[in-house]
Order: sequence, then C-alpha cells, then structure tokens
Amino acid sequence: MYKGKVIIFSAPSGSGKTTIVHHLLENNENLGFSISACTRDKRGRKEENGKDYYFLSPKEFRNRIEKDEFIEWEEVYEGNFYGTLKSEIQRIWDSGKHVMFDVDVKGGLSLKKYFGDDALAIFVKVPSMEILKERLNDRGTESKESLSRRLYKAKFEMGFEEQFDISLINEKLENSLLEAQQLVDDFIKK
Repeated sequence: MYKGKVIIFSAPSGSGKTTIVHHLLENNENLGFSISACTRDKRGRKEENGKDYYFLSPKEFRNRIEKDEFIEWEEVYEGNFYGTLKSEIQRIWDSGKHVMFDVDVKGGLSLKKYFGDDALAIFVKVPSMEILKERLNDRGTESKESLSRRLYKAKFEMGFEEQFDISLINEKLENSLLEAQQLVDDFIKK
C-alpha cells in the first residue's frame, strides 16, 4: 500500500489559503486534494458536493463520528461541523499521490499531530487584520454578523501560528504562490 506525504494549509478565513491550494493542485499532478466533510450550506453555485466538500446533514455527520470514520473533526461554528474522513486519505494514497489539505487552524493542528513527520503544516496569514477584513468583505458572502464572527475567530486562530511548521505571509499572491510551491517541493523531496 502506498503511503504518501501530507501537506496541510491552514489559515484564518480570508487569508488566501484556498487560492494557494488550488494553484498548487493545478500545477502538480502528484498532489491530491483531500475533500473535507461539512454540514454547512453550499456557498452559491460555485461549490459542488464531492468536489469542494462532502456536504452532510448534521445527523449523518454525527453518525460517522460514532462509527470512527474521521481522522479529525471540529464543530467550527455552532452547528457547523467539518472533518477529514479516513476513507478520503486512503482514496488519494491509492491513486499514488500526496495529500493536500485546505483546513481551518484547529483541523490543521489535529492533522499534523495525527500524521507527524509525514506532514508539513503551513500557516497562511495576511499582513494585517484590516487586510483580512477587506478580503472577507470583497467575497460578498458575509453578513455583518458572520464577518464579525470570522474576524473574532481569526484573532483567536492567529495565536496558534507558532505551532505550525512554517508561516507564509500572503501579501503579494504571485510571491506567495512561488513560495508555497518551493515549500511543497522541498518537503516532498525529503
């Protein structure tokens, strides 16, 4: 059985980790995206079940927790669960690829603990909270209440940065994409 490496990108919401992860996936055939399971609603028409997330009902998510089908899971916001299915990692490794994660900070730390030295945990951040607020506003998906909640959570998550293997400051996207590629290349070659 093939057992590849694991690359974890975590960040406060709006830091640009998903853009970086999508770029890496498009430019590296040896990487496979780990699709997280969640109970939140789809964001507009962009997201697809089985491609962006496995959208589960809260009841189905809890049933899978009871069956020990997750490597890690969190109740990220009240009533909104996210997690990594064991079967998802095996699917990627069975295809001969390394696993790429795009997860929240708590999930990233849980995955790093689970996979140990086989994982590289990268914390993506923006230069300031003001820039983060602008990016979240520019999405056009946040209500005033959800924006406030995300900014509060981002401040909390920044406190975990030191527990990651490396931090990547996403100020200029082009530079961040190059730096992320170098980090991944160096880790896979180890």
